[in-house]
Amino acid sequence: MNTADFPWLTTIILFPIAASLLIPVLPDKDGRTVRWYSLIVGLIDFALIVYVFYTQYDFGNCDLQLVESYPWIPQMDLNWSVGVDGLSMPLVLLTGFITTLAILAAWPVTLKPKLFYFLILAMYGGQIAVFAVQDMLFFFLVWELELVPVYFLLSIWGGKKRQYAATKFILYTAGGSLFILLAALTMAFYGDTVTFDMRSLAIKDYALNFQLLVYAGFLIAYAVKLPIFPLHTWLPDAHGEATAPVHMLLAGILLKMGGYALIRMNAQILPDAHAYFAPVLVILGVVNIIYAALTSFAQRNLKRKIAYSSISHMGFVLIGIASFTDLGLSGAVLQMVSHGLIGASLFFLVGATYDRTHTLMLDEMGGVGQKMQKIFAMFTTCSMASLALPGMSGFVAELMIFVGFSNSDAYNPTFKLIVVFLMAVGVILTPIYLLSMLREIFYGAENKELTSHEVLVDAEPREVFIIACLLVPIIGIGLYPKMLTQVYDATTVQLTQRLRDSVPTLAQQPQTPTVSFLAPEIGAR
Repeated sequence: MNTADFPWLTTIILFPIAASLLIPVLPDKDGRTVRWYSLIVGLIDFALIVYVFYTQYDFGNCDLQLVESYPWIPQMDLNWSVGVDGLSMPLVLLTGFITTLAILAAWPVTLKPKLFYFLILAMYGGQIAVFAVQDMLFFFLVWELELVPVYFLLSIWGGKKRQYAATKFILYTAGGSLFILLAALTMAFYGDTVTFDMRSLAIKDYALNFQLLVYAGFLIAYAVKLPIFPLHTWLPDAHGEATAPVHMLLAGILLKMGGYALIRMNAQILPDAHAYFAPVLVILGVVNIIYAALTSFAQRNLKRKIAYSSISHMGFVLIGIASFTDLGLSGAVLQMVSHGLIGASLFFLVGATYDRTHTLMLDEMGGVGQKMQKIFAMFTTCSMASLALPGMSGFVAELMIFVGFSNSDAYNPTFKLIVVFLMAVGVILTPIYLLSMLREIFYGAENKELTSHEVLVDAEPREVFIIACLLVPIIGIGLYPKMLTQVYDATTVQLTQRLRDSVPTLAQQPQTPTVSFLAPEIGAR
């Protein structure tokens, strides 16, 4: 059998979902069997993703690859259609990697373990489907599918305010999803043909006013998930009540779905409208960076402090998407992957710290680094990655966005100067609040009230292994970014040219030469 004809993506999506359906009938009393079963399923699916990536994916091909299409309602051209390109392949890899580690992070879960791992595996397949589905209506359905597991994971295994956080999450995200459905139906029935296929939708000749309306609808939906100010308030509440594995999925994957959809739907399908909305994205990105960084300063709750830090970092993604340069867009994709790794590591360590101290309030900590030296070292390393220390992935991603936007010929120099200055302020604020956080947790004299009734044991091998797995790609990408950028260069270069063609003043102009060592395949065009 020719492996190229095998339905790889359908198998990768459906395997964890099908495996989750067997969990209720597994003979298991203490949760030990179900957690090993779930870990094996996660490892198998991740191994399939890596195998397909190395044997079937062509780095130089900017078009969809591994395309599969099976009719569902032919009269409406509605199909189970999946495929990957440079935008989706890195995020499919990230999903498999983070979810498998989240299963391992969930090892201590003892409350309803069968239901917990059922939801994790169902969510595994749904998240991959979001990045692979090429039919707009099916995209909406799988987008909704992953909301349900998150709601139950928050409402059952969360903290004291878990019901409030879960309800707020589902109201915000489900409400935003209605705009996806409305926009999808509007685009599908526009013109003489009815289709939900994304490639067919991308070549329809939409009127500009129609594009602007649909773009605004998509932007509202994805602004909730990314999240973008002022639709961000569900995230600190969700992170404030979630457990460590759910943190990893929220920070590592769910936020990236908003960034991915913004590029796939708004920029790729509606390039003319993107030319009008790009300055708005830049302004929203700057607001995200500064507002969330300043808000993070004021947080005394450790989870909420890291949550606002995530919102700040996602502002750079918006600016990269709106830069109209190869380097800026490449940096936006790299920032999504980088933050997925760094955010997952930080939130996992927050959970590990809470398991020992049983408090999230910085005022109640202090000096715990004396007894938790491994956690102290890992927390410090991951915080350095978050504040964009050179040699780590966050530095490369933010530098690419900085240089890409600075060299953009789509904006006047005064606007660029203001934006770059405010981005620099955000970069300066990040180490201030992260280093002060480390000082309050680990440095200084021990809090006797805390140590008198809590046993502060150091990290166990499982926890060290999870952080080591996350640090390998963080440092690897930081030292050699081409290992990731070459996966999507062909796609982002083609998309940037499509976006520039939608702006008459840019269509015939070559891009300003950029610093080629950041991404060897990207330079002057």
